[in-house]
Amino acid sequence: MKNKLRFFTAVFLLISMSSIAQTGKGALNKGKLFIIGGGSRSTELMKTLVATAQLKPGDYIVVLPMSSEEPDTSFYYIQKDFIKVCSNKIAQLNFTRESVHAKNWLDSLQKAKLVFITGGDQNKFMQIVLNTPVHQAIKAAYANGSTIAGTSAGAAVMSKEMITGNEYSADSVVSGSFKKIAHHMVEIKEGLGLINTAIIDQHFIARSRYNRLLAVLEEFPSYTCIGIDEGTAIIVNGNKIKVTGVSQVIRLRLPGKQKNGIKANAGIVNIRNVQLDILTAGDEFNLN
Repeated sequence: MKNKLRFFTAVFLLISMSSIAQTGKGALNKGKLFIIGGGSRSTELMKTLVATAQLKPGDYIVVLPMSSEEPDTSFYYIQKDFIKVCSNKIAQLNFTRESVHAKNWLDSLQKAKLVFITGGDQNKFMQIVLNTPVHQAIKAAYANGSTIAGTSAGAAVMSKEMITGNEYSADSVVSGSFKKIAHHMVEIKEGLGLINTAIIDQHFIARSRYNRLLAVLEEFPSYTCIGIDEGTAIIVNGNKIKVTGVSQVIRLRLPGKQKNGIKANAGIVNIRNVQLDILTAGDEFNLN
């Protein structure tokens, strides 16, 4: 009898530990991500965003404009887009480093059914948000079932490993032109960490950002690298991703464990068997 009791106790502990481990990986997030590659947002794209968030009459939208140098202007334009497709209340919460502990704002953020992060400079946004109560409120909203959306810089911040837009050049950091594919060429900083197995790039086809993302793939070979074009979005629901919008999404990945096959002679990258997919509206794929 004692041996049976020990056995069932051990099984229970293993199940409990497995559940905790899954929670730590974010497997139990109930919300969705709606990640737009920048550019203009069509009425159809906004309708899809509202439908993804499953907004009810009493739900409200929070806009976080901290990426922008002109937050009121950013809020004005996204508010106009939302008004065309829904009648829900829309609030702007322009946090600063001094206001990241404002309890009433944090409560409003965490309870919002839809959170939208505007474009601008992703570095500016993360300098305000990273490892603050705002960061935790965004994660809590996502875990509890809210949709977190963003465009341009608001797309870049979604991943744990965030492309800043800057390039390492001759031991300095400059505004990136990315005219080659080289080792440790792209500056990466910490993002929100709502996606932990993919890295997001934006304005992808319109601005020919292949060199940049291929260099990122070399540095992070176990990640899926996703380039989203303007007017286009990916909808992330757990491990599943669906493409929507008017243009394309590029997916770059290395099938299997190929890190040992990557070379960087004199800093110039050599990678074989890169999988490149060009995806359009309706296409779906799974994250690693």
